[in-house]
Amino acid sequence: MTEIEAAARSDDGLDALRAAISDCRLCVDGPARGPQDRLPHLPRPVAILSRKARILIAGQAPGLRVHESGLPFDDASGDRLRGWLGVTREAFYDRDRFAIVPMGFCFPGYDAKGSDLPPRRECAPLWRRPVIDAMPQVELVLAIGQYAQAWHLGARRRSRMTETVRNWREYAFANEGPRILPLPHPSWRNSGWLKRNPWFEEEVLPFLKEGVDRLAR
Repeated sequence: MTEIEAAARSDDGLDALRAAISDCRLCVDGPARGPQDRLPHLPRPVAILSRKARILIAGQAPGLRVHESGLPFDDASGDRLRGWLGVTREAFYDRDRFAIVPMGFCFPGYDAKGSDLPPRRECAPLWRRPVIDAMPQVELVLAIGQYAQAWHLGARRRSRMTETVRNWREYAFANEGPRILPLPHPSWRNSGWLKRNPWFEEEVLPFLKEGVDRLAR
């Protein structure tokens, strides 16, 4: 059993797991692609683990503003996501209602075009399974974006994000494990996608809000 698995299964496993995540420096000390690909700034893992929340928000990775504040979705994307959920900011950050665990815990930096890089490769292989196993009470996973959908849906995911979200019923009504609801990223850059795909607001958001009403009120 690894040190991480032991922490997650101890009597006070979730607190130990939070502490281990907070102390993680793998993307600086042992980057997957070698020393030349170290995280370009000090790590600041951002995640909210919960003993009680029945909804897990599985995002991608923090942006710069979240890196600075330490609060997940503390930005315009978070405002849109809270609108989708139909909850206040106070309710969103209530760890008894929502667990918020991105695929990468730290802001990965920017690419040459000024866009956020993908989640770090080191993070999910090390942390995802222990985190999921430590929260067996979760009944609904909101898989936001292609990276979360790839991990949580595996081979069931469609080749394109739009088709994965369009087939949401297939995942949300599966008979095994928690329900998984794939969502596009709530970034304002996706406003065009929302206009081209009105079925998302017509079909998916009512189901999402009903689930929130049932599981997180």
